[in-house]
Amino acid sequence: MTKYLEVNLLISDKLWWQTLMTVLNRLATIPIDTTLIGSTSLFVQGVTTTIPDTLEISLQWDLMARACALFEAHEGIQQRAGCYEYCVFTLNGIAVHLYGYLNTVVVTDPDRLAYQHAGQPFWVKALDFYLRTLPAGDVDLQAIRAYLRRLQQENSQLNQAAWNQDAYEAWIHRHGTPQSLGERLRKDPRQRLSMLSQYLVPLAGCKVINLLGSHGAKAIAMSLLGADVTIVDISQENAHYAREVAAAAQTQIRYLVADVLALAPAELNASYQLVFMELGILHYFIDLAPLARIVQQLLSPGGRLILQDFHPISTKLITSKGKKHRVTGNYFDKTIIVKKVAFSKHLPGQEQKDAPVVYLRQWTLGEIVTAFAAAGLLIRRLDEEPNSKIDDIGLPKTFTLVAEKPTA
Repeated sequence: MTKYLEVNLLISDKLWWQTLMTVLNRLATIPIDTTLIGSTSLFVQGVTTTIPDTLEISLQWDLMARACALFEAHEGIQQRAGCYEYCVFTLNGIAVHLYGYLNTVVVTDPDRLAYQHAGQPFWVKALDFYLRTLPAGDVDLQAIRAYLRRLQQENSQLNQAAWNQDAYEAWIHRHGTPQSLGERLRKDPRQRLSMLSQYLVPLAGCKVINLLGSHGAKAIAMSLLGADVTIVDISQENAHYAREVAAAAQTQIRYLVADVLALAPAELNASYQLVFMELGILHYFIDLAPLARIVQQLLSPGGRLILQDFHPISTKLITSKGKKHRVTGNYFDKTIIVKKVAFSKHLPGQEQKDAPVVYLRQWTLGEIVTAFAAAGLLIRRLDEEPNSKIDDIGLPKTFTLVAEKPTA
């Protein structure tokens, strides 16, 4: 389920909020689409705790004159270099800046996010926009990055707690006992890797790290084929299950119970020929840039990243039931959503209903590719795999990204 993020204020100023809501409610009488921008947007999203001395609001440009007239500021409309119109007025002693960006449509802005305060909804400019557009060294850019780090740490704590609750039992329901899965892997490790076979480097003697490796089945199959395997995951229960599977398969793995983004510096020594990640993992990251940098630091020169995950078209846009498909989502939505932890679907009855929730950020394919390219990796392949269900024919199910670290 998707929820608006309730604004969590460290500093409260009743007058400031009353003024903001007065402006927004008055604009809504036109009606007119609005987005909080600049320092106002950063403040209400919790990036900064200092109350801004101005309210900055972007609104539909062709209604600027009507909007300013509501506040008796229609004579003060100015134009800046043909890019936008603006007017400034004061309400309750607080400066209000209204901006109308010419020839743009506010309501279709992909960087527009829904928020609410005290039960009242409004729209803000997404932090991603400022990450892309603010110059390096800008104080707001530094504040946003610090905020995202704090949010990621909080999310990691939520995930750690969630994945240490019933995950071992869920894997038994899904894959059988560690003994039975280990025996199946030992009998035919290549079958477990069949979807990856065209992307894999020779595994004998290859140093592999599986990030967010969960129950470890594919990593254990790689070990059976001669790879030196390390698995990293935040869950002790996942590690418990994987270690027992590896023992049953009569092979060795190294399992690090750790946050991928907090690996020890000694681990980031560019010694791995293969970094592998798969299925339902990227959405745990509030910002992909730190993860991409970790991958770059783990890989040896010429080393390869294989990332396989569910296609954003299926996870963000399409709802299907049998032969009926509906576009119910927004592919470009940057909202952080709340969902039950992934393994809950493998739990029985009441345990599934009582499963804990985690916060997720669903990424577009462009955002994913750009994050790893920006970290200095060379994109070698991007394959989109179709859904194998007859009723879902023509829809993508997964994608596979292959990237390499330059040799020089």
